Amino acid sequence: MSRTLSPSAVLLQPGDRLTADDFLARYEQLPGIKAQLIEGVVYMPSPLRAEDHGDLHAALMFWLTNYWLATPGVQPSIAATTRLSDTSVPEPDASLRILHGGQTQLQGGYIIGPPELAIEIAASTLSIDRQAKWRDYLRHGVREYLLWRVEEAAIDWWVAREGQYVALQPDAQGILRSEVFPGLWLDPAALLRRDLPQVLAVLQQGLATPEHGAFRERLRGTRSDAPATLTPSNHPTP
Repeated sequence: MSRTLSPSAVLLQPGDRLTADDFLARYEQLPGIKAQLIEGVVYMPSPLRAEDHGDLHAALMFWLTNYWLATPGVQPSIAATTRLSDTSVPEPDASLRILHGGQTQLQGGYIIGPPELAIEIAASTLSIDRQAKWRDYLRHGVREYLLWRVEEAAIDWWVAREGQYVALQPDAQGILRSEVFPGLWLDPAALLRRDLPQVLAVLQQGLATPEHGAFRERLRGTRSDAPATLTPSNHPTP
């Protein structure tokens, strides 16, 4: 006997137009399914190949995790569902947030509000990440957006200034330096060739700067004694 599904149990389909509430009601009933809501439209990614995504993701998290270890009061997350608005529920491949005094909070297991830094690895998803997500992140207050364009072997990093994303410019040594997270330095050429010792060496130079020390002190004045936890979630448990 066939059974009529309630509206909240209908399978998500790419291209569906939903509110965030409707999207999350369906998403929570579909464990194991990957989906995002961008500009009110449902997107569902293709399976991820190790060489195009998984291995690169590990390299990025190596960089972010080492910054996290040296900077109490910030929090990296892996593919965590993030509610930006009533029409936007993305899952950035990675993000970095300021825990206390930042732009986000946790509610029902989800990140609510824009992380200070969002990161996407774009192979098959380049058009979405460079266009729809780029607009959504800017519109909703993500202060920095890093995009790894796999096929082009390129890394873009934008910072929000006066309502627009402006590309961060490398210094004379080719190093990109976050404006939101002092000391978060990246050698993009080293990351592209997966030279993790060089990635770490450049990051450690950033961590040794007075600007990073001052940032740590500011965070020390705002954070609680609660320990930070890495968020490796696919679907956060509400």
